[in-house]
Amino acid sequence: MSQARSFGLSEQAVRRRVRQGEWRRCAPCVYFIDDRPFTDSARIRAAVWGHGPRAVASGLAAAWWHDVTKYAPAVVEVTVPRDSHGRCHEGSRVRRRELPANDVVERRGLQVTALELTVVEAATRRGGGPKLMDSALQRHVELSPLWAAHLRNKGRYGAPASRRLLQAAESGARSAAERLLIRLLEGAGIEGWIANHAVAGYLVDVGFPGCLVAIEVDGLAFHTDSDDFHHDRKRQNAIILAGWQVLRFTWLDVTEYPDRVIAEIRRAISARSSAATAVWCLGTSLTHMSRDIADTHDAGLGSRVR
Repeated sequence: MSQARSFGLSEQAVRRRVRQGEWRRCAPCVYFIDDRPFTDSARIRAAVWGHGPRAVASGLAAAWWHDVTKYAPAVVEVTVPRDSHGRCHEGSRVRRRELPANDVVERRGLQVTALELTVVEAATRRGGGPKLMDSALQRHVELSPLWAAHLRNKGRYGAPASRRLLQAAESGARSAAERLLIRLLEGAGIEGWIANHAVAGYLVDVGFPGCLVAIEVDGLAFHTDSDDFHHDRKRQNAIILAGWQVLRFTWLDVTEYPDRVIAEIRRAISARSSAATAVWCLGTSLTHMSRDIADTHDAGLGSRVR
């Protein structure tokens, strides 16, 4: 409305445009000129502006605005100061708290939570999760600023879940991921495995000695460092050259797609066990064949001697 007045339009003129269908009323004092598509961008702007000048897009709405996610959320999360008045509008969800100044930025003409806080918060929302944080760590932001943003905003909604995800992304994440994998194996009733099994001078997370299958599981954004990456490839090659099949899963796999992880492990165990049985049968057959040939040969020699 303030923009309309700056262009010389009275409140009556605005109402007339709404009645005539030229403008769409999105929220109190927020209107959309209805001569263009009402895009996701326009919808998020209207939702945020409808909560006043101090309102900020947050959560998955901010993640989409920062290009961290591909799709805009159906419900726009808006963060406003605690003393802010006004009710929640259709299509938006309000969080009330004070945001530190360095956790708010203006991007494309809209106030949104800064990238680091956005990732930390959006990863705990339905539709975000470990996948969002993993993607952000790989492409957008480092772990240390995420921790800093989390600690500046400890009392917010979803903070405990954020802490668990950040811990999963640290160097100790591997042990947490291993524990998740072991719980999956136990829950699925799969046997014949050994945790931290030695293969080719290295320890694999889970090994199946009977069929030479090794399972490795990584934490969030694991091995982004170049030295770690090359060491890990050298280690994996040594395990493969020792005759083992290596299956590698991520934190995202074991937390978001556990059924798929178990199915792949079962297929690998079954295939390797079948191959080992076939090799044993072939070896046995060749042994018997060799003995038959030797017996025939000996029998032939015996007849000639006589």
